[in-house]
Amino acid sequence: MSVKINPAAATLSSEEIEAWREIAVSITVDLLPEQQIDPAIRPQTFGGHPLRLLGPALTVAVSPPDFGAVIHALDHVRAGDVVVIAAGGRADNAMIGEILGGDLREKGCAGIIVDGAVRDIDVLGNWPDFPVFSRSVTPRGPVGAAKGEINGSVSFGGCTISPGDLVMGDRDGLIAVPPDLARARLDDARAKLALEGDWIEGLRSGKPATDVFGL
Repeated sequence: MSVKINPAAATLSSEEIEAWREIAVSITVDLLPEQQIDPAIRPQTFGGHPLRLLGPALTVAVSPPDFGAVIHALDHVRAGDVVVIAAGGRADNAMIGEILGGDLREKGCAGIIVDGAVRDIDVLGNWPDFPVFSRSVTPRGPVGAAKGEINGSVSFGGCTISPGDLVMGDRDGLIAVPPDLARARLDDARAKLALEGDWIEGLRSGKPATDVFGL
């Protein structure tokens, strides 16, 4: 069996992607709860600094312990991509670590999310410019490099993620939004952000909470 490579998908423009940078994952999930990724897939990046992941999905389907498609992803990643490694939640073999993660980082990849395990977390977890999310961490590496698929729709954390979907992550969790939906709901997200700003200002001003929240 060989790794299947599909053509890269069309996605949002860089301007359309950057328009979402100010929108927290919590606001996006409030608007699009069906797009939320399983919150058990957690950020593995250390430190108290804010963490923000944003970019189009390069999807990678693997069959642990085989990680062949992850190796092929190194030759297909584009600057700004989020590499989405769908490993079926398997925790027994890491699908990526310091070597492959470091190469992706050097190529301008925005970060990685793994429905499965990663390793070398003392290194991966200390790159503040390269967010890493995974379901688990294990020292055991992959075995075999002959299977998988690049740029196909994948099942990931209870959601279907297609290549080119907008992946958003922060310390609250993850969400993946199809491009058409991202375009259609941006104004709603901005309105929700403004509303939350009004709530904060109202509470700071000393208004009764019942008035602030319209109860």
